[in-house]
Amino acid sequence: MLPLKLVKFLFSSTRSGLLKKLIAECSDGSSCVLQLHDIPGGSITFELIAKFCYGIKIEVTALNVVPLRCSAEYLQMTESYSEGNLIRLTESFLNEVFSNWPDSIKVLETCEKVLPFAEDLRIVSRCIDSVAMKACSDPELLNWPVTRRNSNENNSAESVLWNGISSERNLGDDWWYYDVSLLSLPLFKRLISSVESKGMKSESVAACLIYYLRRFLPLMHRQSSFTDTSHATIPTTSDADQRAVLEEIVELIPNKRGVTSSRNLFRLLRTAMILQASPSCRENLEKRVGAQLDQVAGVDLLIPNRVYSVETIYDVDCVQRIVDHFMSIYQPGSLSASPLIPEAGGADTLTPMTMVANLVDGYLAEVASDANLSLTQFQALGVAIPDYARPLDDGIYHAIDIYLKVHPWLTDSEREQLCRLMNCQKLSLEASTHAAQNERLPLRVIVQVLFFEQLRLRTSISGWFFVSENLDSSQNPSGRLGLPRTGGGAYQLDSAEETESVREHLKDLEKECSTIRKDLQKLTKTKKSWSIFPKRFGFRRKSECCNPKESNSCDVKTQPSNVNENPKNESS
Repeated sequence: MLPLKLVKFLFSSTRSGLLKKLIAECSDGSSCVLQLHDIPGGSITFELIAKFCYGIKIEVTALNVVPLRCSAEYLQMTESYSEGNLIRLTESFLNEVFSNWPDSIKVLETCEKVLPFAEDLRIVSRCIDSVAMKACSDPELLNWPVTRRNSNENNSAESVLWNGISSERNLGDDWWYYDVSLLSLPLFKRLISSVESKGMKSESVAACLIYYLRRFLPLMHRQSSFTDTSHATIPTTSDADQRAVLEEIVELIPNKRGVTSSRNLFRLLRTAMILQASPSCRENLEKRVGAQLDQVAGVDLLIPNRVYSVETIYDVDCVQRIVDHFMSIYQPGSLSASPLIPEAGGADTLTPMTMVANLVDGYLAEVASDANLSLTQFQALGVAIPDYARPLDDGIYHAIDIYLKVHPWLTDSEREQLCRLMNCQKLSLEASTHAAQNERLPLRVIVQVLFFEQLRLRTSISGWFFVSENLDSSQNPSGRLGLPRTGGGAYQLDSAEETESVREHLKDLEKECSTIRKDLQKLTKTKKSWSIFPKRFGFRRKSECCNPKESNSCDVKTQPSNVNENPKNESS
């Protein structure tokens, strides 16, 4: 309701078509009272309009131009009622504002107070379009004073104020992040859609979204060492509001591999778990992490378990889903059967697979020390990596050894089932030495390790003998290379003696291999006789097994044996 004094003034006003119409409809002009409850901007804006009608000069700024423009439209203050009326004045000012970045941001913020009216007049869409164009442009070309940061980190440049806004800019791709982070979520979402449509790089869009989340989500700061004061979070935001912001922003992140770092994605995922975000939001983040799992650091996978009904320390099920999604991308059906065929993927797919295999093996070694980790969970994660992805199986062996040590109650069948995750043929010499003396392993696995070690030794010696034969046959018996015949004959004699020596060594190896086979047969009948193998292989059993957490292998001291004198090998 308007005061009577103001209403009497409005009787003579010819600038507002609405007021002129309402006053004309009033029966008693001397005591007319007008009801204007829906005027945009409230009493403060109406007071400015009243001054304008009195002929008093008013100051139009970026903070009041939108309410004035909306109120002028509401009161029908067009040129048909008065020349140079308020609609024309405010429109002219808006056109000037849209050419200036700081004022455009201010105008967009003030649209929140009169949003329905601003939407009808297309002020919001025009302003968003203006801001988006500037965000995609070179900041050097924009209408503001720019202060470059001093290259010396100890000397910070002073900020320049432009219409009340700090205009200090670090002229990079992120110069516009802070200003747009001041917007409300609905306006910010519309702005992001606009900059994407104008060709903004996906990496810049994703970085701006992460920046916005850091302002609204205090939990994002706990996940990192982010200490920039310009990203101070809003202290009054409730968990429900934070959850809503997180869910909506995650949907806006471009669905493209590598647009944001894996560490940022893990921070978002942990925050989503703490805030109990929707399953679709968490699934979205898990898939994004899985798509670039080969870029993940091992420490990022150690996600604390937030489900109280589960007793494990870390969320192994979440990591399992992430690995499964990675495998669905990098291991199609054709790859599992023949990974080395070029048409099926070749080296481009094998390299990420190998990196993820090492990552998963390291993760299994970390979580294996959890006594509550079930055998099914451990096996499921271990078997998710195909055999060809591991050049060596030392990592998975190390994880298995830790798991067996922490879970001594496993039955023999469970131990054998667990050890099927590793390939004894792909153990290094150090890992094989450790496994041969590891009493936690099933007897069958120890036998396999010893067998493959002898097979490897036999192959190595056979190759050496083959090279020696070729070297001997390639020599010139008649000395055609300019060597004296006597010298050539002496060289042939030395080669013959060396070849004969190698043959004697091979005979000795054949005898020893025959003895080893007999020992293996005895070993399969009784477990007590397994101690003879380390002795025959030149190993000296330790009274205690090495700590698997400290190293993947044990320092085994070898005793002098025939191996040092004669190269041991089995003849094929």
